[in-house]
Amino acid sequence: MKKTVVITGASRGIGAKTAEVFASHGYDVFLNYLNNHEKAQKLKQELEEKYHQKIILIPCDVKDETSVIKMTEQIKSQVEKIDCLVNNAAIAKDDFPTEKNAEEFLEVLSTNTVSIYNTCKYIGGWMYEQKQGTIINISSTNAFDTYATYSMDYDASKAATVSLTKNFAVHYAPYVRVNSVAPGWTNTESVFNMNPEDRKKETKKILLERFANPEEIAKVIYFLASEEASYINSEIIRVDGGYYQK
Repeated sequence: MKKTVVITGASRGIGAKTAEVFASHGYDVFLNYLNNHEKAQKLKQELEEKYHQKIILIPCDVKDETSVIKMTEQIKSQVEKIDCLVNNAAIAKDDFPTEKNAEEFLEVLSTNTVSIYNTCKYIGGWMYEQKQGTIINISSTNAFDTYATYSMDYDASKAATVSLTKNFAVHYAPYVRVNSVAPGWTNTESVFNMNPEDRKKETKKILLERFANPEEIAKVIYFLASEEASYINSEIIRVDGGYYQK
Protein backbone atom coordinates (compact mmCIF):
# COMPACT_ATOMS: atom_id res chain seq x y z
CA MET A 1 0.00 0.00 0.00
CA LYS A 2 1.22 3.50 -0.86
CA LYS A 3 2.71 5.36 2.10
CA THR A 4 1.50 8.83 3.04
CA VAL A 5 2.95 11.74 5.00
CA VAL A 6 1.49 14.97 6.38
CA ILE A 7 3.96 17.87 6.57
CA THR A 8 2.97 21.11 8.28
CA GLY A 9 4.47 24.40 7.17
CA ALA A 10 5.42 22.71 3.90
CA SER A 11 5.30 25.56 1.40
CA ARG A 12 8.93 26.64 1.81
CA GLY A 13 12.29 26.02 3.48
CA ILE A 14 12.84 22.79 5.38
CA GLY A 15 9.19 21.81 4.96
CA ALA A 16 9.31 22.06 1.17
CA LYS A 17 12.54 20.06 0.97
CA THR A 18 11.10 17.46 3.30
CA ALA A 19 8.11 17.11 0.98
CA GLU A 20 10.48 16.58 -1.94
CA VAL A 21 12.53 13.94 -0.13
CA PHE A 22 9.42 11.97 0.85
CA ALA A 23 7.99 12.25 -2.67
CA SER A 24 11.30 11.01 -4.10
CA HIS A 25 10.90 7.89 -1.94
CA GLY A 26 7.41 7.14 -3.25
CA TYR A 27 5.23 8.81 -0.62
CA ASP A 28 1.98 10.60 -1.34
CA VAL A 29 2.28 13.95 0.44
CA PHE A 30 -0.24 16.16 2.20
CA LEU A 31 1.23 19.67 2.01
CA ASN A 32 -0.06 21.81 4.84
CA TYR A 33 0.33 25.59 4.72
CA LEU A 34 -1.51 28.66 5.98
CA ASN A 35 -1.01 31.69 3.73
CA ASN A 36 1.50 30.81 0.99
CA HIS A 37 -0.95 29.30 -1.49
CA GLU A 38 1.03 30.36 -4.53
CA LYS A 39 4.24 28.74 -3.26
CA ALA A 40 2.37 25.62 -2.17
CA GLN A 41 0.68 25.28 -5.55
CA LYS A 42 3.99 25.71 -7.36
CA LEU A 43 5.63 23.08 -5.15
CA LYS A 44 2.74 20.68 -5.76
CA GLN A 45 3.13 20.99 -9.52
CA GLU A 46 6.90 20.58 -9.38
CA LEU A 47 6.75 17.46 -7.22
CA GLU A 48 3.98 15.83 -9.23
CA GLU A 49 5.83 16.41 -12.49
CA LYS A 50 9.17 15.21 -11.13
CA TYR A 51 8.16 12.26 -8.95
CA HIS A 52 4.65 11.30 -10.19
CA GLN A 53 3.29 11.02 -6.66
CA LYS A 54 0.00 12.38 -5.36
CA ILE A 55 0.56 15.78 -3.73
CA ILE A 56 -2.46 17.13 -1.86
CA LEU A 57 -2.67 20.74 -0.68
CA ILE A 58 -4.33 21.05 2.70
CA PRO A 59 -4.45 24.64 4.02
CA CYS A 60 -5.01 24.82 7.76
CA ASP A 61 -4.09 27.02 10.71
CA VAL A 62 -2.54 24.23 12.76
CA LYS A 63 -2.47 26.31 15.94
CA ASP A 64 -6.28 26.29 15.87
CA GLU A 65 -7.75 23.09 17.30
CA THR A 66 -11.03 23.22 15.40
CA SER A 67 -9.18 23.67 12.11
CA VAL A 68 -6.94 20.69 12.86
CA ILE A 69 -9.96 18.52 13.63
CA LYS A 70 -11.42 19.46 10.23
CA MET A 71 -8.08 18.86 8.50
CA THR A 72 -7.82 15.41 10.07
CA GLU A 73 -11.30 14.54 8.84
CA GLN A 74 -10.39 15.77 5.36
CA ILE A 75 -7.35 13.52 5.33
CA LYS A 76 -9.35 10.54 6.59
CA SER A 77 -11.80 11.00 3.72
CA GLN A 78 -8.97 10.65 1.20
CA VAL A 79 -6.66 7.95 2.57
CA GLU A 80 -6.94 4.87 4.77
CA LYS A 81 -3.97 5.76 6.95
CA ILE A 82 -1.13 8.20 7.55
CA ASP A 83 2.31 6.69 7.93
CA CYS A 84 4.17 9.80 9.03
CA LEU A 85 3.48 13.24 10.47
CA VAL A 86 6.16 15.93 10.25
CA ASN A 87 5.48 18.97 12.44
CA ASN A 88 7.49 21.73 10.80
CA ALA A 89 5.23 24.81 10.99
CA ALA A 90 6.93 27.62 12.91
CA ILE A 91 7.45 31.37 13.02
CA ALA A 92 9.90 33.73 14.68
CA LYS A 93 9.35 37.34 15.73
CA ASP A 94 12.86 38.42 16.63
CA ASP A 95 13.18 41.56 18.71
CA PHE A 96 14.69 42.64 21.98
CA PRO A 97 12.78 41.30 25.01
CA THR A 98 11.81 44.79 26.12
CA GLU A 99 10.23 45.41 22.70
CA LYS A 100 8.09 42.27 22.67
CA ASN A 101 4.60 42.10 24.11
CA ALA A 102 2.65 39.17 25.52
CA GLU A 103 0.44 38.88 22.44
CA GLU A 104 3.46 38.45 20.15
CA PHE A 105 5.04 36.01 22.59
CA LEU A 106 1.88 33.91 22.67
CA GLU A 107 1.59 33.93 18.87
CA VAL A 108 5.03 32.34 18.57
CA LEU A 109 4.26 29.76 21.27
CA SER A 110 0.89 28.95 19.68
CA THR A 111 2.25 28.59 16.17
CA ASN A 112 5.33 26.61 17.16
CA THR A 113 4.06 24.57 20.10
CA VAL A 114 0.26 24.42 20.36
CA SER A 115 0.21 23.40 16.69
CA ILE A 116 2.30 20.32 17.52
CA TYR A 117 -0.01 19.42 20.38
CA ASN A 118 -3.01 19.71 18.06
CA THR A 119 -1.65 17.58 15.22
CA CYS A 120 -0.12 15.01 17.56
CA LYS A 121 -3.45 14.75 19.38
CA TYR A 122 -5.64 14.24 16.32
CA ILE A 123 -3.47 12.84 13.52
CA GLY A 124 -1.22 11.07 16.02
CA GLY A 125 -4.30 9.73 17.79
CA TRP A 126 -5.51 8.26 14.50
CA MET A 127 -2.13 6.59 14.05
CA TYR A 128 -2.36 5.14 17.55
CA GLU A 129 -5.82 3.75 16.84
CA GLN A 130 -4.36 1.98 13.81
CA LYS A 131 -1.32 0.85 15.82
CA GLN A 132 1.22 2.23 13.36
CA GLY A 133 2.99 5.41 12.36
CA THR A 134 5.77 7.81 13.22
CA ILE A 135 5.91 11.49 14.17
CA ILE A 136 8.86 13.84 13.70
CA ASN A 137 8.70 17.22 15.42
CA ILE A 138 11.09 19.94 14.26
CA SER A 139 12.77 21.61 17.21
CA SER A 140 16.03 23.60 17.10
CA THR A 141 19.39 23.82 18.80
CA ASN A 142 17.84 27.00 20.25
CA ALA A 143 16.07 24.62 22.61
CA PHE A 144 19.38 23.70 24.24
CA ASP A 145 22.35 26.00 23.92
CA THR A 146 22.25 28.47 21.03
CA TYR A 147 20.06 30.94 22.85
CA ALA A 148 19.47 34.47 21.61
CA THR A 149 17.70 36.99 23.82
CA TYR A 150 15.95 38.53 20.83
CA SER A 151 14.30 35.18 20.09
CA MET A 152 13.58 33.93 23.60
CA ASP A 153 9.97 33.20 22.65
CA TYR A 154 11.19 31.05 19.74
CA ASP A 155 13.76 29.38 22.02
CA ALA A 156 11.05 28.63 24.60
CA SER A 157 8.77 27.16 21.93
CA LYS A 158 11.51 24.85 20.67
CA ALA A 159 12.31 23.68 24.20
CA ALA A 160 8.60 22.93 24.59
CA THR A 161 8.76 20.93 21.35
CA VAL A 162 11.33 18.66 22.97
CA SER A 163 9.03 18.15 25.95
CA LEU A 164 6.04 17.39 23.74
CA THR A 165 8.12 14.89 21.78
CA LYS A 166 9.11 13.01 24.93
CA ASN A 167 5.58 13.06 26.33
CA PHE A 168 3.85 11.89 23.16
CA ALA A 169 6.43 9.13 22.74
CA VAL A 170 5.32 7.81 26.13
CA HIS A 171 1.64 8.41 25.43
CA TYR A 172 1.61 6.58 22.08
CA ALA A 173 3.93 3.72 23.00
CA PRO A 174 4.42 1.10 21.73
CA TYR A 175 2.69 1.74 18.41
CA VAL A 176 3.79 5.23 17.28
CA ARG A 177 7.41 6.35 17.33
CA VAL A 178 7.86 10.04 18.18
CA ASN A 179 11.19 11.78 17.61
CA SER A 180 12.50 15.27 16.99
CA VAL A 181 15.09 16.85 14.73
CA ALA A 182 16.90 19.91 16.08
CA PRO A 183 18.56 21.82 13.23
CA GLY A 184 21.22 24.44 13.72
CA TRP A 185 21.79 27.30 11.29
CA THR A 186 20.15 26.43 7.97
CA ASN A 187 20.00 28.30 4.66
CA THR A 188 16.31 29.18 4.61
CA GLU A 189 14.48 32.44 3.94
CA SER A 190 14.73 33.37 7.60
CA VAL A 191 18.52 33.77 7.38
CA PHE A 192 18.86 35.21 3.87
CA ASN A 193 18.79 38.75 5.25
CA MET A 194 21.10 37.96 8.15
CA ASN A 195 23.76 40.54 8.87
CA PRO A 196 26.95 39.36 7.04
CA GLU A 197 29.08 39.92 10.14
CA ASP A 198 26.71 37.90 12.30
CA ARG A 199 26.71 35.10 9.74
CA LYS A 200 30.49 35.09 9.64
CA LYS A 201 30.63 35.00 13.43
CA GLU A 202 28.19 32.08 13.65
CA THR A 203 29.89 30.15 10.85
CA LYS A 204 33.14 30.19 12.82
CA LYS A 205 31.35 28.29 15.61
CA ILE A 206 30.46 25.41 13.27
CA LEU A 207 33.03 22.64 12.79
CA LEU A 208 31.93 22.16 9.17
CA GLU A 209 32.32 25.93 8.65
CA ARG A 210 29.02 26.43 6.83
CA PHE A 211 25.27 26.57 7.36
CA ALA A 212 23.20 23.50 6.48
CA ASN A 213 21.21 23.21 3.30
CA PRO A 214 17.50 22.43 3.90
CA GLU A 215 17.86 19.11 2.07
CA GLU A 216 20.41 17.96 4.65
CA ILE A 217 17.83 18.45 7.39
CA ALA A 218 15.09 16.85 5.30
CA LYS A 219 17.14 13.69 4.77
CA VAL A 220 17.48 13.20 8.53
CA ILE A 221 13.73 13.68 8.93
CA TYR A 222 13.12 11.03 6.29
CA PHE A 223 15.60 8.68 7.95
CA LEU A 224 13.67 8.89 11.22
CA ALA A 225 10.49 7.97 9.35
CA SER A 226 12.09 5.02 7.59
CA GLU A 227 12.46 1.39 8.60
CA GLU A 228 16.19 2.03 9.08
CA ALA A 229 15.18 3.99 12.21
CA SER A 230 12.65 1.43 13.44
CA TYR A 231 14.20 1.22 16.93
CA ILE A 232 14.73 4.95 17.44
CA ASN A 233 12.10 6.50 19.68
CA SER A 234 11.80 9.50 22.01
CA GLU A 235 15.07 10.96 20.69
CA ILE A 236 16.22 14.44 19.74
CA ILE A 237 18.65 14.41 16.82
CA ARG A 238 20.86 17.49 16.50
CA VAL A 239 21.79 18.42 12.93
CA ASP A 240 24.07 21.42 13.36
CA GLY A 241 27.39 20.65 11.68
CA GLY A 242 29.15 20.46 15.03
CA TYR A 243 28.18 23.82 16.56
CA TYR A 244 30.25 24.84 19.56
CA GLN A 245 31.08 27.99 21.45
CA LYS A 246 34.76 28.93 21.14
